[in-house]
Amino acid sequence: MNDLPARILARIVSLRAPILVVYALLVPLAALRAARIPSEGGLDRLIQPSDPDYVATRDFQRLFPDSPSVVLLFESDDPWAPANVSRVESAVRELRSAPHLGAFSVLDALRKARPGAPLAELRRLATGTEFFRKQGLLGDRFLAVIVDLDVHGRAERDAALGSIDAALARAGAGAVRRVGAPYVQSWLERQSGAASVQYFPFFGALVVGTALLLYRSVRTLLAFVLALGSAVALGVAVGGLLGFTFTVVSVLVPLTVLVTTLATLVYLQSRFVDRPAGVPVREHQLAALRNKVLPVTASTFAAVMGFAALSVSKVRPIQELGIWTALGLAVSWVVAFTLFPALQLMLRTPTGTARVAGGKLYGRVAAAIPAFTRRYRRGLVAAVLLLCLAGVAALLGIPGLLSPMPVGIDSITYMDPSLPLRRDLVWFRQNVADLNVAHVWVHLPDPSATDPEVLRTLDRFQGAVESVPEVIAVLGPTTFLRLRRYFAGQGEQLPGDSAQFARAAADLEQLLLAEPGLRGYVDVSGLQDLNVTVLFRQGDAEGYATLARRIARAWDEVGAGPLAGARMRVVGESLLEAKVGASLVPTLAQSFAITAALIFVVFLFVFRSATARMLAMIPSLFAILATFLGMRLFGASLNLATILIATTILGTTENDQIHFFHHLNEREGAPLEEALEHALRVSGHAIIFATLINAAGFLALSFSSFPPLRQFGLVTSAAFVLALIADFTALPAGLWIVQSRPPKAAQ
Repeated sequence: MNDLPARILARIVSLRAPILVVYALLVPLAALRAARIPSEGGLDRLIQPSDPDYVATRDFQRLFPDSPSVVLLFESDDPWAPANVSRVESAVRELRSAPHLGAFSVLDALRKARPGAPLAELRRLATGTEFFRKQGLLGDRFLAVIVDLDVHGRAERDAALGSIDAALARAGAGAVRRVGAPYVQSWLERQSGAASVQYFPFFGALVVGTALLLYRSVRTLLAFVLALGSAVALGVAVGGLLGFTFTVVSVLVPLTVLVTTLATLVYLQSRFVDRPAGVPVREHQLAALRNKVLPVTASTFAAVMGFAALSVSKVRPIQELGIWTALGLAVSWVVAFTLFPALQLMLRTPTGTARVAGGKLYGRVAAAIPAFTRRYRRGLVAAVLLLCLAGVAALLGIPGLLSPMPVGIDSITYMDPSLPLRRDLVWFRQNVADLNVAHVWVHLPDPSATDPEVLRTLDRFQGAVESVPEVIAVLGPTTFLRLRRYFAGQGEQLPGDSAQFARAAADLEQLLLAEPGLRGYVDVSGLQDLNVTVLFRQGDAEGYATLARRIARAWDEVGAGPLAGARMRVVGESLLEAKVGASLVPTLAQSFAITAALIFVVFLFVFRSATARMLAMIPSLFAILATFLGMRLFGASLNLATILIATTILGTTENDQIHFFHHLNEREGAPLEEALEHALRVSGHAIIFATLINAAGFLALSFSSFPPLRQFGLVTSAAFVLALIADFTALPAGLWIVQSRPPKAAQ
């Protein structure tokens, strides 16, 4: 062989010493850069920064800063019992004494309104209105404390959360339920940083087992470890140089690079150890590399393009994961054809077919496959097609009969059921409310935010929004006026008469100076921007869309007169999370379509047969659709992790089909049975172990404390096994159905 690829490979092998020096210098630097990549766990990071709603929400938050806060729930059979009230007030004092913390309870509002009033009077005031109950400040069996965190950055936030625990301990508060986004974000960030570490011991055992079981060589094991470590360090460091961060899903980047690189090394090493007697090692190495350069390059390119297709996603972590993984796989290809051959020669990894485990047993199985698949070809293909159709129905639904597979990004699904934080959040939703927050941002054409007629019209708008069935409560600039009238014994309703309303709102500007909480609803700097906060149920994409339509309808009804020329827009984190949920299925469909198209193009260049191009994708498609069918049957849903299953499986399992057809075509013109036997003998053994490596590698995610990652690991591992079964059954059976070559016995 003296073609261009062979000459390039020969040149690379001849430069093995400089190559080893370059990697020795680069890999430690890459490992240091990779170790410094920060983790982000907040679900607010999911949306693209260029998204118009993201931009509007951030602009709104600059006018109305929303400090992170947590809710502490003090339970008691009688929450107004003196002992429980004393417990709450002691905790509030200790919390206020801690740096970066502010605390507020319903008792603070009541004592300010009625200084010196007895506890019975305070209880009557608190329970005589639905205001405090709707906001979750009190219930039949608890009093709540809202703790505001004046923090900047993760370190200050985590320190403040620690201060909350210390303050509660000093106050002797006992068992207190903790609920709030800062707790969830802190936990997610810690898990994002630690998740990759959790599966490394498992994967290390997998590497050791693979090298020793397949090749029974410590030197081969060392070559694998050095090549894998280099590929992962360099691949992860590339993401760091691009400014990417570890999120709840990007932990899949190093794992995917590890698993894919190990599978590639198995393909290369399995061909390398199969050295005929009397052939020099270096000559055989070049022949083995030349034999595998096309299928490995084609499969890597297809996988790179498949993961790069995730860049179409509007969910930032998924987009970054796709680009990051694609670059990491490209790096792994370079490592496989530069560093690994140099390590083979430097470490003198042994060759010889006797060193490959299970060769005799596999040989007997491979010899029986052509006849078996020819005999049962129609039944095998029919079964695969039926399962594929069932998988499509499970994913997309059947109009009028079956709804599509549910989608969600609820933060509770990212937490282990045994976690106290999750149990507290579930309790809060069951006993208080499943609160979702939307903000209605009203921008006035002139500085008239405190004008009585503007406020009166806005109050009617608040009332119209509060009448929406999904809405729990509405808080706005006039809420404080209502509450003040209630404490004065005049009822919660504001006067309908213009003159009386003007008197009720006359001192609003003074209240803005005296009540910091009111400044969260009126921008005092320009008096042109107002905030109406809506607490509502059903925070998924459909629920948010329904709420937005009804808010728009209410605005149309009152948006004339004093509010003429004003602009209204619904913003907030709940909107962003709903958009993320709504974009998951399009991400799945678009990325899958792009991946399938790109892989088909790769097959177009690798294989000349049109039928081969179609049949080559059967195992992957079967594995993906059967996986979705299994998810539906077991009640799983699509989320940030499981949405990646299709791209991961399609981008990884096609390696097997490329290697299979590459060696099948080496017997072009021969009877199909002979060609199948050759392809199975040369590539089948490596396909089995590469697939089992993929399955076992992703199975390591079953140790993750993220439920979605656990689901992803288990389901993806099962899909690899399904693809392997189809590789050795449905794929040959399909070839027997469409083949134009007679069987061996007929010739």
